[in-house]
Amino acid sequence: MEETIKDPPTSAVLLDHCHFSQVIFNSVEKFYIPGGDVTCHYTFTQHFIPRRKDWIGIFRVGWKTTREYYTFMWVTLPIDLNNKSAKQQEVQFKAYYLPKDDEYYQFCYVDEDGVVRGASIPFQFRPENEEDILVVTTQGEVEEIEQHNKELCKENQELKDSCISLQKQNSDMQAELQKKQEELETLQSINKKLELKVKEQKDYWETELLQLKEQNQKMSSENEKMGIRVDQLQDENFDLSKRLSENEIICNALQRQKERLEGENDLLKRENSRLLSYMGLDFNSLPYQVPTSDEGGARQNPGLAYGNPYSGIQESSSPSPLSIKKCPICKADDICDHTLEQQQMQPLCFNCPICDKIFPATEKQIFEDHVFCHSL
Repeated sequence: MEETIKDPPTSAVLLDHCHFSQVIFNSVEKFYIPGGDVTCHYTFTQHFIPRRKDWIGIFRVGWKTTREYYTFMWVTLPIDLNNKSAKQQEVQFKAYYLPKDDEYYQFCYVDEDGVVRGASIPFQFRPENEEDILVVTTQGEVEEIEQHNKELCKENQELKDSCISLQKQNSDMQAELQKKQEELETLQSINKKLELKVKEQKDYWETELLQLKEQNQKMSSENEKMGIRVDQLQDENFDLSKRLSENEIICNALQRQKERLEGENDLLKRENSRLLSYMGLDFNSLPYQVPTSDEGGARQNPGLAYGNPYSGIQESSSPSPLSIKKCPICKADDICDHTLEQQQMQPLCFNCPICDKIFPATEKQIFEDHVFCHSL
């Protein structure tokens, strides 16, 4: 429906007062196809004079008043009403404004007073049906159609047979699919069991790996401790090697001192034998031998008829060679100034040259035994 400034004039005039014969609608179809424009043809009668605000509307069949129009179009006034061609007019309704249902409608001409001056036969807006088409065929066409129909029936039967075969194949495929589905479910069950077993094995391996790591850490810690202990033992071994070397040096010195003292002892024995022979005594007939220590020289031997001839000499003269020791300062085996100075000083205590242990002067023999023990 075209744009209008205002609605068309209508009235509540009943159908009995309408004059439907003054405008005649021509070439009205039984139905119009939806989606297309509709052209309405109409003709004015001899005694009807159109006016400027007349209009043509589309009404649903069964309408009561002109206000019930669905859509409308204004009428175009002819230039010369006396001309015969001016009596025949038309108006076009656009498809956008037409009804969309399949109800029955009709064209109505309404003047500017709202009075209906003409109405068309009913029509519909619907697609074209096969029933509405009249088909005219010849005998040849009929035979051709029958032959084509037979071919179609044969093809249809073949398609039915093929369908049955396909249905059988489908049934077989369904059974095979069901079998495969059961096998798949079995495989899935086995797969789940394997996954569970793998997970358990993985957890066991992870636990074992963790324990091995802990053991490795313990072994590393113990190796570090053993390394430290080895270093300590190496240091102790070095110290012991050093002390052993020192002890060997002391042992060698004591051995040389022993050999020297034994030589001196032999000299003294020979000298003693010579003196005893000079005095007319036999050394071997004596019940006791002459002691070799400082203490034996200091005491009178009761086995000698006239006593120890060297006792007075040892007390009054220089010390015996047996009492002479190596000087701790100059390392001399003979008597030196340091030795004489030490004998004259008569120390109050003795200090071990090996371990720095201190002994009182009254424990000289214990001190000497102690020093000798370092060489064992």
